[in-house]
Amino acid sequence: MWPYHPELLARPVPRYTSYPTAAEFCDGVGHDDMAAALDAIDANADVSLYLHIPYCRAICWYCGCNTAAANRTARLDAYMVRLHAEIDRVAARLDRRGRIGRIAFGGGSPNAIGPDAFAALVAHLRTAFACRDAPLSLEIDPRGFAPDWASVIAETGVTRVSLGVQTFDPMLQAAIGRVQPRADIIRAVTLLRRAGVGSINFDLMYGLPGQTDAALQATLDETIALAPERLAVFGYAHVPHLIPRQRRIDATALPDAAARFAQAAWAHEQLTAAGYRPVGFDHFAKPDDPMAQAAANGTLRRNFQGFTDDPADILIGLGASAISAFPDRLLQNAKNTGEWHRALGAIRFATVRGIRRTPLDQRRGAAIAGVLCHGVADTDGLPERDAIRTRLSRFEKAGLLRWEGHRLRLKADALPYARSIAAAFDAWRSEDDTRFSHAV
Repeated sequence: MWPYHPELLARPVPRYTSYPTAAEFCDGVGHDDMAAALDAIDANADVSLYLHIPYCRAICWYCGCNTAAANRTARLDAYMVRLHAEIDRVAARLDRRGRIGRIAFGGGSPNAIGPDAFAALVAHLRTAFACRDAPLSLEIDPRGFAPDWASVIAETGVTRVSLGVQTFDPMLQAAIGRVQPRADIIRAVTLLRRAGVGSINFDLMYGLPGQTDAALQATLDETIALAPERLAVFGYAHVPHLIPRQRRIDATALPDAAARFAQAAWAHEQLTAAGYRPVGFDHFAKPDDPMAQAAANGTLRRNFQGFTDDPADILIGLGASAISAFPDRLLQNAKNTGEWHRALGAIRFATVRGIRRTPLDQRRGAAIAGVLCHGVADTDGLPERDAIRTRLSRFEKAGLLRWEGHRLRLKADALPYARSIAAAFDAWRSEDDTRFSHAV
């Protein structure tokens, strides 16, 4: 379906959930930056919240998330106490300014905490930020997901849930350290539907060690039968020099670049044939889903959760390692939970890393988001406009894009190359940067 140009995909590139990316964050920001950013929020500004729960019942070998084993109740309890304190600190600083439109919980696995603790967290958020009607989205681990959690999801009004499925194949699950019987996934979906959750997302992966085309097809068939509203189909990124736990994965069994490309293309073909609409390169949604509609009407956006129909320009992150996004700055809390605890205990915000975004950063970021979300970007106003065109000449010669004056437009076959094309707008990137994964 897609033309394969391996030379155009050879360079590792970021996922661009922000610009500049987290790789550019430095320690030149802190408490004062967060305080100033919150003070600048207008009374009627659209704001979203993200809460990070950095714990899982079991740690998967492939995972690059900031998470730890939820094997000590006292540690989880202490984390939740401090998270409630952070909520109070941020809410007090806002003093009811800003309109909270959405609340997302991620991790880790938020269901590593108890359902009662989650209910208390939601109640506190709704009171502290006066956001009784803000919809809730939640990531869960199907392993151990039980009726008591489903009941709390129904009681708190969670509307969207994302499940880490990755693959239905037992051998592949063992190869990546995430063994979860098919019955666990089916049970989780059944419980969520009974709880009234109208939007379920599956995270799936291709490029896994020993993954065959038949294994991928079987997972796609199982997924289509369960009919989640959304799908994210990611290529496994093997970077053991950055994620030590990946050393447990057999690198010799990984598919080569051509096989990965073929798997991505096959997944795209099968899911679109089943009625899903492509959203960017690696996301899919049913036609009546708000994200598919946003992709169709040009309002699709990009934030730290990936593609989104969320219109808010401001995202406030709570919890260890959570990132807050403001138009003029990106601010990250301490990754280390001990450091995060100490900062909040000292009556300070836990911001320790980040970057201030210049107007030029914002224009570049808008161009990158335009490439990824809409396949269109305007180079007008960018001082390196000619250099960008030169960098993209290889893609133009391959027939993947065209120029309409200063406006760049991707062709239909360019989807797998979108991240690589977007990287041409990134003033921070060098050709030999190995901190990222390949685009496919």
